[in-house]
Amino acid sequence: MEPTHLFELVIAMFLAIIALHYAAHRLGLPPSVALLTGGALLAFVPGLPAISVDPELVLVIFLPPLLMDGAWAIALARLRRHMIGIASLAVGAVLFTCAVVAVVAHLIFPSLPWAACAALGAIVAPPDAVSARAVLERVKLPRRLQILLEGESLLNDASGLVLFRFAVAAAATGAFSAGEAIGSFFVLALGGAVVGVVVGTAWVKLVRRLGDEYLIIAATVLLGWISYLLGELLHVSGVIATVTTGLIASWHQHTVFSAATRMRGTSFWTVMIFLMEASVFTLIGLSLRDVVERGGGLTTVIATMGLPMLAILVILVVARFAWVFASDLVIRFCAALGVTRAQPLGAGGATVLSWAGVRGVITLALALSLPEGFPARDFILATSFAVILGTVLVQGTTLGRVIAWARLVETETERARLTMSQAEVAMVQAQLGTVQSLAYDAEGKLIHPQLLDRYQRRATVIVDYAERTEHYKPVLHAHFDVVLEAVATGRRELIRLHRAGDIDDETLDELERDLDLEELSAISAKA
Repeated sequence: MEPTHLFELVIAMFLAIIALHYAAHRLGLPPSVALLTGGALLAFVPGLPAISVDPELVLVIFLPPLLMDGAWAIALARLRRHMIGIASLAVGAVLFTCAVVAVVAHLIFPSLPWAACAALGAIVAPPDAVSARAVLERVKLPRRLQILLEGESLLNDASGLVLFRFAVAAAATGAFSAGEAIGSFFVLALGGAVVGVVVGTAWVKLVRRLGDEYLIIAATVLLGWISYLLGELLHVSGVIATVTTGLIASWHQHTVFSAATRMRGTSFWTVMIFLMEASVFTLIGLSLRDVVERGGGLTTVIATMGLPMLAILVILVVARFAWVFASDLVIRFCAALGVTRAQPLGAGGATVLSWAGVRGVITLALALSLPEGFPARDFILATSFAVILGTVLVQGTTLGRVIAWARLVETETERARLTMSQAEVAMVQAQLGTVQSLAYDAEGKLIHPQLLDRYQRRATVIVDYAERTEHYKPVLHAHFDVVLEAVATGRRELIRLHRAGDIDDETLDELERDLDLEELSAISAKA
């Protein structure tokens, strides 16, 4: 394909992403479903060139920034608190699912080598970070379930990648050592964590010296790729390296970023991640054509592989349910004996956690990276796509209903000690203390009376609001509705003055930025 034609195809894909995302919004569907099905339909448009996805390139381009984004947004305190549960899902559930799928695949095809069965299990076992984010952003979960799913999606890719590489090596050499695989996993994970710490620490020191906000944003955007590539170069886990770097950067960004850097960087990063996530699902759909052609056509694939693929998909879901419910029973038993203070999820929480195991880009990339001549490669490819399609279309579209059925409630241990209003009171009182100390000169004369009065009144109002939040909420919403109308009126007047030639572009930009900040503040206050 000519480079210009490839670029045109990329632009066309981005336009299709916008259209499909808008359609999903209008129809009330998860965007991932619309993007996946839309990409699959586009793959069979007459005249459209076949899309051949390089799995290594897909992992390098998409995985680091998406993992970085997940690590940046995750609540670190809750991640530490639930690390055992996350490890159980990210390592234990992946190993268990891989083993169950391998056994079932061998029962269906007794002639298939165990290494090939294990490779299939490793490919479909880890739920995907991108798919999980796409599903979770549209639903409301208790904090404990949210952190379990987010943490699992960040870390389980490492488990799946290690299992997959050992299975492929075993298929090539005919030898496999479980002890060696486990030892290798821990070495890769520890090495990845060390790389992540080094890269994250270097980033913090660099950002403090750069000074220019655009250089800071550029360095931060490149951070995930640098960590991932360095980890892979040193033959440790690039996934763990990227996640570790993201956690360090997220922790320090509150102190090393200026307000302007944070606002501009967040805007750029959000759009970039949106396009990357959407592109992943669209590329998965577009790759269907190649998978179907490898299998001899859609009719042949369904006729010869339909039932085995369905069996693998069902057992995949059943295995996750079995692991989650068994783990919950262990927690319940240990809590009854007083061994742990952790509370079981209960039937509703365990069901939601089990049903949220959606597969995506990792499954596709690993399947496509199987070497030519690998045993049952076409079946593994077709099954991998069927698993992605089935979990995204079925579980992704019904997770909201499952959550509603479960009637989940936030446990007291997961609630923060202070509400937002109480935190705002603490913040404003600290600000008032600083203003009070600086409002007087060395002789004790008040030199900033208006500033002091403003902060005193603000502190009084916020304390009163925190004590009577429910009473003030309707009044507050009405207040900020008026503020938003005033902002809109001011913006229209600014534009009128600019169009009439009464103010220049610099004045327009400066005053419009003030209005933008006021608008964002009002919207945040209403939320």
